[in-house]
Amino acid sequence: MHARQLQPGTLWPAILQRTSHALQSGALCPIETVQAAIDDGGVRFLVRQVSSLARKDKARRTSGAGGNPFLPYDPELFVADISDTHVALLNKFNVIEHHLLIVTRRFEPQESLLTVPDFEALLACMAEFPSLGFYNGGAAAGASQGHKHLQIVPLPFAEGGPALPVGPLLESARPAGAIGTVPGLAFAHAFAPLDLFAAPVAEVACTAYERYRALLDAVGVRAVEVEGGLRQLAPYNLLVMSAGLLLVPRARECVEGISLNALAFAGSLFVRDAAQMRTIEGLGPMRLLRRAAGQGGTAAWPPVI
Repeated sequence: MHARQLQPGTLWPAILQRTSHALQSGALCPIETVQAAIDDGGVRFLVRQVSSLARKDKARRTSGAGGNPFLPYDPELFVADISDTHVALLNKFNVIEHHLLIVTRRFEPQESLLTVPDFEALLACMAEFPSLGFYNGGAAAGASQGHKHLQIVPLPFAEGGPALPVGPLLESARPAGAIGTVPGLAFAHAFAPLDLFAAPVAEVACTAYERYRALLDAVGVRAVEVEGGLRQLAPYNLLVMSAGLLLVPRARECVEGISLNALAFAGSLFVRDAAQMRTIEGLGPMRLLRRAAGQGGTAAWPPVI
């Protein structure tokens, strides 16, 4: 059987073509937002606030929730065959334009650990355009579906600033070993530098997997074998960036009613209304993230040697 393989140079045109088609057919339901910037701790956080009009769409989405939207997936949202194990789909209710889901063809629980094929699929897509890859490990980490899916959003998040809000802090992170922490990121985390494009995808995917497992150990997220596969014993978020991998343990999904997923730890927050925007302005984004990670900050979270 011929292996299904993403062909270089084809993904971005396929995303543009499918987005245009899915918008016309109504299969894609973007959530319109207005955005503001909040500077905190050396990071210019981007905060998107949903409009009242879009809230109706979100309510429709919530009321229609249930079942597995990936088995079968909506063919109107299909972008590409990535490999024998993964497909690329548009995110139906996207806040960020051209938001892509990397979904396993067969059902796997979202709480199962990432694998080398997961990283291969993700990195094959990330090689096609400037992007941020991420994973929400469990409902308490912001995962809204139980079927395993990684995600990619294009960079930059906003014009006129760094491509990634936390990017300037990452540039200063040079752990003595393979694993360490990022000065200035005042929430529990572990960071592993890795050049995602220094070698063929299959080779980097193996290294990324090894670093990912070391990061889980570093933050105390243990794994247990269930039905022949490994599953996490605690929720976490993973960011996959050109600079490396950042993993954040999670204590709770919501802080002051504001739901946070992996993008929040990259510097991109989403609020439902003006009251939540005021909450973030009052607390400060970094304090919000500290509480979500259940940690007081790097002073109580020393680098791993």
